Amino acid sequence: MDFKYDVIVIGAGHAGCEAAAAAANLGSRTCLITMDMNKIAQMSCNPAVGGIAKGQIVREIDALGGQMGLVTDETAIQFRLLNRSKGPAMWSPRAQCDRAKFIWAWRERLENTPNLHIWQDTVDELLVEDGEVAGVTTVWGVTFRAKCVVLTAGTFLNGLMHIGRHQLPGGRMAEPASYRLTESIARHGIAYGRMKTGTPVRIDARSVHFDLMETQDGENDFHKFSFMDTSARHLKQLQCWMCYTNEEVHRTLREGLADSPLYNGQIKSIGPRYCPSIETKIVTFPDKEQHQLFLEPEGETTRELYLNGFSSSLPMDIQIAALKKIPAFEDLVIYRPGYAIEYDYFDPTQLKHSLESKIIKNLFFAGQVNGTTGYEEAGGQGIVAGINAHINCHGGTPFTLARDEAYIGVLIDDLVTKGVDEPYRMFTSRAEYRILLRMDDADMRLTERAYRLGLATEERYRLMRDKREAIEKIVAFAKDYSMKPALINNALEAMGTTPLRQGCKLIDILNRPQVTIGNIAPHVPALQRNIEKATELYSNRKDEILEAAEILIKYNGYIERERIIAEKIGRLESIKIKGKFDYASIQSLSTEARQKLTKIDPETIAQASRIPGVSPSDINVLLVLCGR
Repeated sequence: MDFKYDVIVIGAGHAGCEAAAAAANLGSRTCLITMDMNKIAQMSCNPAVGGIAKGQIVREIDALGGQMGLVTDETAIQFRLLNRSKGPAMWSPRAQCDRAKFIWAWRERLENTPNLHIWQDTVDELLVEDGEVAGVTTVWGVTFRAKCVVLTAGTFLNGLMHIGRHQLPGGRMAEPASYRLTESIARHGIAYGRMKTGTPVRIDARSVHFDLMETQDGENDFHKFSFMDTSARHLKQLQCWMCYTNEEVHRTLREGLADSPLYNGQIKSIGPRYCPSIETKIVTFPDKEQHQLFLEPEGETTRELYLNGFSSSLPMDIQIAALKKIPAFEDLVIYRPGYAIEYDYFDPTQLKHSLESKIIKNLFFAGQVNGTTGYEEAGGQGIVAGINAHINCHGGTPFTLARDEAYIGVLIDDLVTKGVDEPYRMFTSRAEYRILLRMDDADMRLTERAYRLGLATEERYRLMRDKREAIEKIVAFAKDYSMKPALINNALEAMGTTPLRQGCKLIDILNRPQVTIGNIAPHVPALQRNIEKATELYSNRKDEILEAAEILIKYNGYIERERIIAEKIGRLESIKIKGKFDYASIQSLSTEARQKLTKIDPETIAQASRIPGVSPSDINVLLVLCGR
């Protein structure tokens, strides 16, 4: 039995869902193939979206017309804005979600997306003809023909789960692994390797002594993930809790290390450095007396709780015995223990920035198969892969994002230029232009590009333009309006800041750390009138507009300086070198540079400069050869 599509997406995780939705919404006839329609967009580990830098990625996905932000807002049971004590470049939204409702919200969206079909099956063979993808076949003997295929198989490729010395094949707990597909792809010369990740124990809330834990409440202000969503929180907002391990816990864990797959040689692959297991923590930090744990709800009504910070593959009895040494868990009852999982991934340096394979035309990779970890990183890759799969079907220029345009651009450039030797996780520190990549302006950066593609709707584009106009009006007023000392000094002294000796522009006062638009506006009637006029058509976005305007005012110098640096580097991005040189024959390059440049074959001088092992002197050689 044969079916024919423009785009086939393998896997309905966070990358696959965004890829399928993007391709279909752009007009490609798309089929999303998943093992289990009841596990679409399953949150395999923590049922939370966002976090440091990850929250910015979700805002970017939303600005591009993706779905993750909308689904998260719809199913959030706790929202927090992290890093408030730092500057706006570091602010990062995070939401705890209802796991089950998250799945069904995604499924409802996908089932009602025009041009998108869902097929429940397991792909086991990639069809390639003359170096170009032709489709896939499944374990049920079905053939799907397609112009493009997007692989987003997550942890399912030859997945192997570990709890102590017990091993069980699978892609997730109680779900089968996918076999033969890795070998089918590798047959064409695509290199692959193994990685490892893990997840914590799930706890029955009825067995927890919450009175022995610290509470962590959420926030209920105007911040959300989607720029389209201005409604109140949809679900009941819940607490999280905090507690700590202790020396007794650590002693019990150490007793089980001999049976730990991480330390007895059972697991040979590399796990995520920045999300280590509890056994890795006690080995890496032997002098640390305690480690913080977060107990988080899995849903609005379920009793199942997630223990953040206690990822483990130790034997089940060791996990339980250690946790019972924590006073709050003295009477602990669990739903299931933590476990580790090993899986196949493909070397991302074999990809173009569009996430298309350099080896097999029209084959795209996105998500954990590229060596990343995290729902957000997966979703960001998925939407880019879906867009480019559509473009390859119907014509157009490949869609890529620069490092000064988006965290997604940083993520993809890091993958295809540097590769991975451990699961890649995004941090604000990975972005050299993070003051340009703030959470508040993702829509300003990306909506217009998405609109030109046809992915962002007319309504989304109009809202972005209206918001920009309102912000510009407030900033322009602050630059032009003159303040007199007699009218404002009493208010300034009450705010704990120095009174004026002479008149100045309002923007100069707003640049003081103690002064905000919110606390100064009641003392400046003209400013209050300007704000009301600028936001009169969209009063439900007033707080969002004021925050964006204030950031532009207070951080203008930093923003402009970073933009100038980005423009200078951008000149190197304009020098195309792909296919121009036989690097192996250029003896003036270092041996390492010749090897790395030959392997990566960078698109531009700027990308070449980011390849580990390519020195500034090597870049100068290339510039001379380019006649620069």
